[in-house]
Amino acid sequence: MRILILASLNSHAGKMAPFIAEQAEALQAVGCEVLYFGVMGKGILGYLKQLPRLRRVIREQHIDLVHAHYGLCCLLANLQRLVPVVSTYHGSDINSPKVRRFSKVAMRLSAWNIFVSKRTQDIAFAEVPQSVQRKSSLIPCGINLPAPWQQLQTQTVGIQTLRQWVNTVLEPNKKHILFAGALDNPVKDPELAKEVIRIINTQATQTANLENGQKQEVQLIELKGYKRDQVNALMYTCDALLMTSKTEGSPQVIKEAMACGLPIVSTNVGDVKERLTTNFQVPTGNHQLLSGCYVAKSRHPKEIAKLMEDALAYGQRTRGHEYIIKAGLTNKSVVGQLLETYNRILHS
Repeated sequence: MRILILASLNSHAGKMAPFIAEQAEALQAVGCEVLYFGVMGKGILGYLKQLPRLRRVIREQHIDLVHAHYGLCCLLANLQRLVPVVSTYHGSDINSPKVRRFSKVAMRLSAWNIFVSKRTQDIAFAEVPQSVQRKSSLIPCGINLPAPWQQLQTQTVGIQTLRQWVNTVLEPNKKHILFAGALDNPVKDPELAKEVIRIINTQATQTANLENGQKQEVQLIELKGYKRDQVNALMYTCDALLMTSKTEGSPQVIKEAMACGLPIVSTNVGDVKERLTTNFQVPTGNHQLLSGCYVAKSRHPKEIAKLMEDALAYGQRTRGHEYIIKAGLTNKSVVGQLLETYNRILHS
């Protein structure tokens, strides 16, 4: 089976998003022949200009099926009409009304549509015929489980071990909060995160003054520009993860933080609450959040700051790693579902 992975190269330093590349590598590991088609361009016209090249690659490389990621790429993939297309929608392509209209065209043309969260799927299905809804499934992207910290910390970054490198990033005598994204990305709402940190640090100062003690401030660490092992190192050594996003699909950073046992505080976006619900531990219908993890009911900074204080007070690793495995959120489990989808399409 020759699969062409089609995705944008407009971000991530001209590379495909890491979770797309990791999913493709997992497909290779189970015997699929995987080729890549990266798209560079802005706006719908920038994408459509790639159509002749795409058709040429499909013919010359004898592609059996295209798996496209994100709405505009899905539309481009489906316009070639030479081989069937599986389209995965990740959230921003459905949450944005401007892009959603192109995604809905792709949904009609696709042999199969994959949504990474129930919330995204529900939005996409509005005013879409049942015939389109029937050719779809809900498959969150998986993650690669990280090596244990005892093993990871001895690996090197340049001439430093990861343990030494982490100590250059984390300020001493502070609690360390990892921000779930880049501070220049408005969708992640960094201003809300900064206000949460300001509230926590102000309260720490006031408490120290009242008790004549030493205040312990928190440091907000931007998650941007790091390699995979560095990200895992930060997740193992920070005290909590903070997500203040305005919208999400099925954020990989939540699953990655869970796999490292990192306490989490998040706004109620995408499938975060679903991912953090320990439905394998408690009776059906009586679900609760994973201990040490919290989802805010509002976007009020004081509420989020209180939840973050609770997460910091938790003071230990969560059971997120166990949940990721039992919920089938590893790339190995997800690839099994993808193969079933591919085979159904190719042999129908």
